Amino acid sequence: MKRKKKTDLYVVQDTKDVTDALIDRVLAELREEDGILEDIEDQVRQHKKSRRIRITVISTLVVVIAIASFLVIHLQTYTSARIITSYENSSDGNVNYRQFADGVLKYSKDGISLINRKGKENWNQPYQIKNPIIDTYNNDAVVVADKGGNTILVLDREGLKGEIQTMLPVEKAVVSAQGIVCAVLKNETSPKIICYDAAGNLLVEMATSLTGTGYPLDVGISEDGKVLLVSYLCVQNGTIVTKIRYYNFDGEKDSIQDYEVTADDYGNMAAASAFFMNPKTSVVVGDDRLLFYTGEGKPQLTETVLLNKRIKSVFHSNRYVGLVLKNERKAGYELCLFNTSGKKVLSEEFTGDFSNVKISGSQILMYDGKKCSVFTRTGIHKYDGELNGSILEIFPVLGVNKYIVMNANGMEVIRFVK
Repeated sequence: MKRKKKTDLYVVQDTKDVTDALIDRVLAELREEDGILEDIEDQVRQHKKSRRIRITVISTLVVVIAIASFLVIHLQTYTSARIITSYENSSDGNVNYRQFADGVLKYSKDGISLINRKGKENWNQPYQIKNPIIDTYNNDAVVVADKGGNTILVLDREGLKGEIQTMLPVEKAVVSAQGIVCAVLKNETSPKIICYDAAGNLLVEMATSLTGTGYPLDVGISEDGKVLLVSYLCVQNGTIVTKIRYYNFDGEKDSIQDYEVTADDYGNMAAASAFFMNPKTSVVVGDDRLLFYTGEGKPQLTETVLLNKRIKSVFHSNRYVGLVLKNERKAGYELCLFNTSGKKVLSEEFTGDFSNVKISGSQILMYDGKKCSVFTRTGIHKYDGELNGSILEIFPVLGVNKYIVMNANGMEVIRFVK
């Protein structure tokens, strides 16, 4: 029997070789794409690196230029000034000025006003005072008194707070931040020290005598008006003695002696200046030393700075005490600054006589007539020359080498130039 041949059979070929080839091709393409991606990533990294380098270089150049500009502007002595803006201010020619708050106080025999930095009056308080003397506590309060008269006015940034009439002539008056006034009233044999609130209410009355407490050369009052500092001068056994007394009037006591919290005596020394720098630091300026007291309720002596030169001028802020000392064996003067710890932080020599010396911010300004000299806290002699008119007040304002100057013509905004 013959076997028939089947025609519907076919041979199944092995597909392994085809599949492997396809996989190999896909893997090759992926490897090629990975290489492209790596190249792109490398290019991005290089771009970012170059950009960072450029930014670093540019930033460094900007800093270098800024430092160089700062050094050029601030490390040289200017000798001329240019007027930027001026504001006329009518007056009778017999006025005084004092930097206060964001402007300047203008006062005379006829009244006091606060002028802003655009030359406009914020307020004006008229009065009739023959010999006005003024004291300020930082930028908080002002007292104007008639030296030899009986009128005292208390003011602040907003204007008049109160008016006081005294029974005895005023010799000196100081004010606290709250407007509490301490006045030394003149008497033939026994001056009185009296404290008032801003409304004129009597708070404290202290009698003095030449043979007892001594004569009150100066008084200072704390920021809150609770602590009083008095420098008395007396003679004991033919020797000059300064008595430093602190009185704390916080609370009720039976007698003035009960308010006394600190009592120090110094022989062979006269202290014509005593003041509070801030709530924690007060200073007594003797003719041959500085005495630094620390403490709020009961101040104690913490530092004594001996001086070997004669004091010509004293000035202070809430951070520094400044002295102008007369050189002994050579011409000129020494300008000194001491911090609240009594450490000397500035000593610079200069020549020329200046009747006005003050500190404003970090600058010491000396002037007399048209002459002006300015030092910075770091000892840079910033300006040495003359201005256009006789200087009645000067202080720095925001801007490069910008200052406000008060003179007979009113207010001028100036800039120091070469």
